[in-house]
Amino acid sequence: MLQTTVVLARYGAKGQVSAMLAVSFVREIGPVFASIMFAGRVGTGISAEIGSMVVTEQIDAYRAFGADPVALLGAPRILACTVMLPALTAIGCVVGITSGYLVGLLEGTITPQWFLNEVFDSLQVLDIVACLVKGTLFGLVVGLVATFTGFRVPRATEAVGAATTTTMVRCVIAILVADVVLTKFFLLLEGA
Repeated sequence: MLQTTVVLARYGAKGQVSAMLAVSFVREIGPVFASIMFAGRVGTGISAEIGSMVVTEQIDAYRAFGADPVALLGAPRILACTVMLPALTAIGCVVGITSGYLVGLLEGTITPQWFLNEVFDSLQVLDIVACLVKGTLFGLVVGLVATFTGFRVPRATEAVGAATTTTMVRCVIAILVADVVLTKFFLLLEGA
């Protein structure tokens, strides 16, 4: 908010700061940052947990009893990631916009009513839908990558640590690629 205000003031567009903040957070920053943090905390945890079960032969025990470990261990984790990341994305967007609001108030560059009017006028329904769709699909990506990597851990203790790093790298790359594709898709829907 601080740097954006200075740059836009050079071009006489200081009044667009709150609109730009809201749209950029809802369309891009919120979903991408929330999903990367989610991958770092939850995705790596899923990978490490399932990887540890592979190393300690607990996955083999599931199979020995005739149970499908992917259905019992993987599917609930994938579903949980897919359901919870949109909620975390929405919270992240609200926190980001609120933080920009507080910075603007502390700097004395905005009034509360003006900021809220600009935010609500600039956001469209498609922006919010895109945010939640991105959160959902990024959650699915994190869940799939984390469980797949966890189940593919070699039977060595040190491989669990390597799998968590691999999970994080794969998740970030998949999230960024999916973000480009989804952004282009929603821009086409918008007619831009």
